[in-house]
Amino acid sequence: MLVAGIGNVFLGDDGFGVEAVRALSAHPLPGHVEVADFGVRGVHLAYQLLDGYDTLVLVDATERGGAPGTLYLIEASAAGPAGGGRPVLDGHHMSPDAVLGLLGTLCAGTGTTPPRRTYVVGCEPACVQEGIGLSAPVAAAVPEAVRMLLDLLPAGEPGPGPEPCDRCELAN
Repeated sequence: MLVAGIGNVFLGDDGFGVEAVRALSAHPLPGHVEVADFGVRGVHLAYQLLDGYDTLVLVDATERGGAPGTLYLIEASAAGPAGGGRPVLDGHHMSPDAVLGLLGTLCAGTGTTPPRRTYVVGCEPACVQEGIGLSAPVAAAVPEAVRMLLDLLPAGEPGPGPEPCDRCELAN
């Protein structure tokens, strides 16, 4: 399992994923779980996934219309970017769906398979404008996001996936 923090710490709440995985790293984790801060390095994430992971958990700021600081657990589709278009290798615009689309392209012909399950632990941002530091509601959501992430981690071998919890919204 790979837990990947995503976001730009220079754009306020967009740094949520980076902060959440930093906080998660302070906890003891099972040996088969890797936690990494990828920031804005989506291409690096795509290449890391070629090492073969059963489950990927992306941690990112996620605008879904809720109140700032609202947490979401989203089961993502491995279908790649909308419209089925071929992903473009552009290191400055590697959103999670573009990373997954690129992964499919990179895996083709290599014998490597993309993760069977992909989840997003997202947080509704208040502000994603230039500035360092999370807004108060998003900063307050980080400890709860860490609890959500710990709940997702399997104690032993990978299982069928997480059950919805009472602290988040499970969405497709």
